[in-house]
Amino acid sequence: MIDHQTVERIKNAANIVEVVSEFVTLRKSGANYKGLCPFHNEKTPSFMVSPARNTCHCFGCGKGGAPISFIMEHEQMTYPEALRWLANKYHIEIQERELTDEEKREQSERESMFIINEYALKYFEDTLHNHPDGVAIGMQYFRQRGIRDDIIKKFQLGFDLPNALAFGRAALQKGYKEEFITKVGICYKNDRGELIDRYAGRVIFPWIGVSGKVVGFGGRKLDAATKGVQQKYVNSPDSEIYHKDRELYGIYQAKHAINKEDCVYMVEGYTDVIAMHQAGIENVVANSGTALSVHQINILHRFTSNIVLLYDGDAAGIHAALRGTDMLLAEGMNLRVLLLPDGDDPDSFARKHTASDFRKYIEEHQQDFIQFKTDLLLKNERDPLKRAQAINSIVESISMVVNPILRDTYLHDCSQRIGIAEATLISQMNRIIRSRREGKTPQGQQAPLPEVPKPSPRTAAEPSPRPATGAPSPVEQMIIQLIIRHGEVVIFENAEDEDGRICDLTVAQFFSHNLGVDGLSLSSDLYNRILAEAVAHSGEPGFVAEQYFINHDDIAISQLAANMATDKFHLAESQQPRNDVEALRQRSLHLVLDFRMDYLERRLKAIRSEIATATNDANRLQQLMSDFKDASELRNSLARRLGSNIIL
Repeated sequence: MIDHQTVERIKNAANIVEVVSEFVTLRKSGANYKGLCPFHNEKTPSFMVSPARNTCHCFGCGKGGAPISFIMEHEQMTYPEALRWLANKYHIEIQERELTDEEKREQSERESMFIINEYALKYFEDTLHNHPDGVAIGMQYFRQRGIRDDIIKKFQLGFDLPNALAFGRAALQKGYKEEFITKVGICYKNDRGELIDRYAGRVIFPWIGVSGKVVGFGGRKLDAATKGVQQKYVNSPDSEIYHKDRELYGIYQAKHAINKEDCVYMVEGYTDVIAMHQAGIENVVANSGTALSVHQINILHRFTSNIVLLYDGDAAGIHAALRGTDMLLAEGMNLRVLLLPDGDDPDSFARKHTASDFRKYIEEHQQDFIQFKTDLLLKNERDPLKRAQAINSIVESISMVVNPILRDTYLHDCSQRIGIAEATLISQMNRIIRSRREGKTPQGQQAPLPEVPKPSPRTAAEPSPRPATGAPSPVEQMIIQLIIRHGEVVIFENAEDEDGRICDLTVAQFFSHNLGVDGLSLSSDLYNRILAEAVAHSGEPGFVAEQYFINHDDIAISQLAANMATDKFHLAESQQPRNDVEALRQRSLHLVLDFRMDYLERRLKAIRSEIATATNDANRLQQLMSDFKDASELRNSLARRLGSNIIL
């Protein structure tokens, strides 16, 4: 681990202009610098670098941040890797915490396993290109599959000789230890104590992790040897450095393209990934036939929130397209599906069509997942019970969607498409969510999602606490931006708290106090963390919220702060908003009222939805009407204070 003092030295030394200039040609633009964004294609420069704030920001795609977050985003590095990159640039010696003997042993073992895998990669590659059997058998196989030489080298494909003793003997002669050869799973020992190569006679597909290290291998029997063989592929067994449910084939070759295109295609197998690269589509990975795991989704989420499942159109392909989709939705991914014509997978389809035709087909035939599932389950279905089950499954998928606006849109579109009242679908979705929260439906592996708010028996003038999940509203974004930029500024002096004590209130403390009084919170966990930290550090000598959050250790906070500290438009000095104490005080007061108004509008919408479904319950309907009246009066009162009148 890098010690805290060294981390601070790296942060203090890193100059955003110098760091970005390693990758982008910058030109002076007033007090800032401007260049073409490295994260998306553009002809007109919109990437601004601010020496004063030590941040960068693209006004086209929104990406940027402080030096560490820029390196993480551009080079697809982890936080420690980015720190080491900057330390090397600025010649800062890394002081790491002394590892325990156990940690040293584990680290040494892992490094030894990576070294063995790297040796095996070179061994298989060399065999394919330089050994007579490799050229005659392995290379011939790849060429029969239509794989070009440049793609063979790009994916570092290889060939393993049919002699099952050859690799083990070669590795031992090179000085590699038998313990690690077996731990990575390339070889296993037979009854005579010999090292037997599990990939003998197979073409080799290396698994390369995000960082570029070889974590495992997949070996395929040649076509002539697959007759009657159920297991065409053999993959590395689980080890300390390889877990199949945590890896994605092709991620190393695809990560920059995924980041640039802001989208990833998910296919099933090695050759599907390779075929799409040959067609010029590089933002593609495979999970090799296993169900998607949260770990794999989180890897993809580092690069994009948009995923397209690309499978063949037979029953197996449709099943694969449906598998794990609810988990993708629950993890906040925007999901689309594309089924190829029945009988084709991406590999075979690519071999029948030109690269341009393949790309055109993909662009024209992908569809939103909820629409895909609705068409699939309800097409030509007349049985009422089966239709009900299908609709319930569709609503269950919609309930997994994190973005509340997108969830509402899906419900509205679904209602129109299948001819069922939207209120009925909302009611069913809320039941599903409540059951999931109570553990009655083991839908697994996703965090609880907020349901459409429902009024409680107490009056609407006493709103229940707002759940800390969901998409932040524009008002919340303005609140958190004010806290990041001016959270430390005292806007109320000698204020009296609930206990009669006299104190000063900063911007951050003012929002925390007002939300707490109403039992409310912001709808984003990240926003709530920022507010809590701003409050915790308020009053500390030298605390400046903007610099604190821009240089935060949590990269998500750092990037958000850098973006919010950047002005979207360059205004003349006379048009700049005032940031004196009085202006900040008035802005804060107004935003608190806006926040309460926003909450009450959502509450009224929820009550309306429930009124529509409570027509057979007179007592409940009466209570709802009373709640609606109370909430409306409070909303109108707030509206008058905000300078507008809203009367139902």
